[in-house]
Amino acid sequence: MEPQRITPPELAGILAELSAREPIFHRPELGTTRADFDRLMAADYWETGASGRRYARELILDEMDRRYASGPYEDIWETSEFHCRQLAENVYLLTYTLLQDRQRLTRRATIWQRTPDGWKIAYHQGTIVQDA
Repeated sequence: MEPQRITPPELAGILAELSAREPIFHRPELGTTRADFDRLMAADYWETGASGRRYARELILDEMDRRYASGPYEDIWETSEFHCRQLAENVYLLTYTLLQDRQRLTRRATIWQRTPDGWKIAYHQGTIVQDA
């Protein structure tokens, strides 16, 4: 049975702000340089990829350098089923479904923190959906 994922009405504004930032690292309007991505991540950021591997912050920054080094990067993705839950003061869990290149379906979870410098990503995880 699927869990009920209903964003409380008082988080509707946060849901809108955060869903506009996903999928992370795929929003050119938020930046395409190493410095841009560095500003988006908390100092202790790390992630667990859909493969199950853990990736350190520096590895992600290196990958973003490679991705955008040859100019604009384009991929096809569709997001849906956004849900927001507050975990602590100024800390939120955003979950959603991502369809990449019309083939790869994953469930995503990002922990976001609102800071004086803006939104920062604290953690991210992707999980492949087997029965897509």
